[in-house]
Amino acid sequence: MDCKKPQNLKNCTCSYPGCPRKGLCCECVKHHRKNNELPGCFFSLISKDAEKSYDRSIENFIKHWKSSYT
Repeated sequence: MDCKKPQNLKNCTCSYPGCPRKGLCCECVKHHRKNNELPGCFFSLISKDAEKSYDRSIENFIKHWKSSYT
């Protein structure tokens, strides 16, 4: 499978400066999964503030997710 980095970059919502995996979704998911985290694009589904916290923990995701529905 060929990486479609140019296409991925058009939709990548990660705002972390200098991220070496930006646009490389497979590498991003692998990295965050290894660290028991979720990629920034999951947080972007909730809000820009949630994504910009750079806390990619699953616990932080759940906290933001719950607060978006209360």
